[in-house]
Amino acid sequence: MTRFTKYHLVLVGIAALILLMSLVRIVSGQNDITSSGTFAAALLLAVPIGLAGLGGLWAERAGVVNIGLEGMMVLGTWFAGWAGYQWGPVAALLAGLLGGALGGLIHAVATVTFGVDHIISGVAINLLGPGITRFLSEVLYKEGTPAAAAGAGITSSPAIAGKPWEISLPLLSDGPDLLGKLENTHWFLLSDLAGILGGLTRDVNVLVILAVLLVPLTFFLLWRTAFGLRLRSAGENPWAAESLGVNVYLIKYVAVVISGAFAGLGGVFLVFVSTKYVEGQTQGRGFIGLAAMIFGNWRPGGLAAGASLFGYAEGLKLRSSGAVTAFFLFGAVLLLAYLVIRVRRMLSSDQPAELTSRSPKDYTLMAGAAAGMVVLFWLWLTVDQLPNEFVFITPHVLTLLVLLVASQRLRMPKADGVRYRRGEQH
Repeated sequence: MTRFTKYHLVLVGIAALILLMSLVRIVSGQNDITSSGTFAAALLLAVPIGLAGLGGLWAERAGVVNIGLEGMMVLGTWFAGWAGYQWGPVAALLAGLLGGALGGLIHAVATVTFGVDHIISGVAINLLGPGITRFLSEVLYKEGTPAAAAGAGITSSPAIAGKPWEISLPLLSDGPDLLGKLENTHWFLLSDLAGILGGLTRDVNVLVILAVLLVPLTFFLLWRTAFGLRLRSAGENPWAAESLGVNVYLIKYVAVVISGAFAGLGGVFLVFVSTKYVEGQTQGRGFIGLAAMIFGNWRPGGLAAGASLFGYAEGLKLRSSGAVTAFFLFGAVLLLAYLVIRVRRMLSSDQPAELTSRSPKDYTLMAGAAAGMVVLFWLWLTVDQLPNEFVFITPHVLTLLVLLVASQRLRMPKADGVRYRRGEQH
């Protein structure tokens, strides 16, 4: 008999999600919900969020809270733009990694060596990042410098020398006309699959492929190697790890520097997309990456799902403000599915007792879900188009709602944020 694992559940969940999106598209008439343009934009927007989240994952699994991801990403963008206009994309990539790693090193020195509160150090990094980059811009990009002659300004670098690499994935993208024609038929499910495949496989930046590969690589390194076991033990109980011969200080330093490098890589990606450094181009993606990591319960797979969700919401907002109202119907259907699952569990005699209990809390949650479903469905029926102000904040509202829901099942590393000193007893 074939064993039904959580990976099968993930595949079933993805299939059900695509089916639901197709249904919502048909009912609402908003074709941008599954268009290739929406998914191409979502992919570009999800990558920097996912990279920042991966950075947070590495640091916090080693026991160091890293809310300085935004500042490290800012450092990555500036150094990538500065090196890229002089020596090209490869130099931009390396310089961005080093810039982010430098921010991580500062955070590690403050928290690991000097025992500074992790939150205070992270806030300081977020303030230092924009301050340092503005100072460097005023020194190196002012009038009369070679950079200014090449097109730099105080708030932007010259364009990168050479075009960042883009490829189209084989097989799926070799016939763009076929996928495009199938997408334009707007047939149920088939056109949706064509739009999704077209958006995810055509003209893909090489850094996108690298970012996607870093997710399973991170899982393998942290959960399938001795190094990963030592790193995670430093985040769970550093004193027990120390008693077994683990150099906890070194592990924490390595993890936080890698964390900064990942955030810097997210900054490099932003520079590649815009072809130059622009002040403020991170737009809080470091914080959203931290939220995606928390949503993913400090696991790479959950982090990737969170980054994809936030990227999709942002991409849909950019493509069509009218399509955002389809989220009302989408949310109503999800709440209906939640209610059906809860009722089936309560009525089932095959489930364990803890799943079939009928406490006041259970009834309160179900009543709240039912009320939310009715309200969302009513909003979908009555609201034709949201004001631009509400459309603009949709991804941020979604971030708060996701964290609110995810907070019910979170388990952070036990020693995350705890001040560690060798030889001390906890």
